[in-house]
Amino acid sequence: MTVERVPMTPNGYKKLQEELRRLKTVERYEVIKLIAYARSLGDLSENAEYETAKQRQSFVEGRIQELDSKISRAEIIDPAELKNKDRVTFGVRVKLENVETGETVTYQLVGPDESDPDDGLISISSPIGRALIGKQVDDDVQVQAPGGVREFVVLEIS
Repeated sequence: MTVERVPMTPNGYKKLQEELRRLKTVERYEVIKLIAYARSLGDLSENAEYETAKQRQSFVEGRIQELDSKISRAEIIDPAELKNKDRVTFGVRVKLENVETGETVTYQLVGPDESDPDDGLISISSPIGRALIGKQVDDDVQVQAPGGVREFVVLEIS
């Protein structure tokens, strides 16, 4: 059985590690305190605080397992070390022009856990990310979006 690697930038890897550290060293202990407090209130069968604390504990422990898994499968790709920037690949920044509106946008292709379109970070597994892989400057890119097909031209890869 092969392990599916999770591509991410060094910055994305660092953020996941920081979240994991916070969950293990802060959140976990806060939940334990909440559970202890809720138990001190008496009857657990009708104790909303206890139920809420147990749900929070379940979420925190689940997220810890998820982050442990992603970090252990991480394939860190540093965009600064990419030599071939004549094609769109993971980690590059790509400037696009919307053919219909003439607007330009710049995105960096990152791993799924780093995606933040408002900050210019799009996942390589998103529809636009998948459509961009392998494209070159001046190539047309058609993306199936919820509102229909959108067409872009690759202006720049860096």
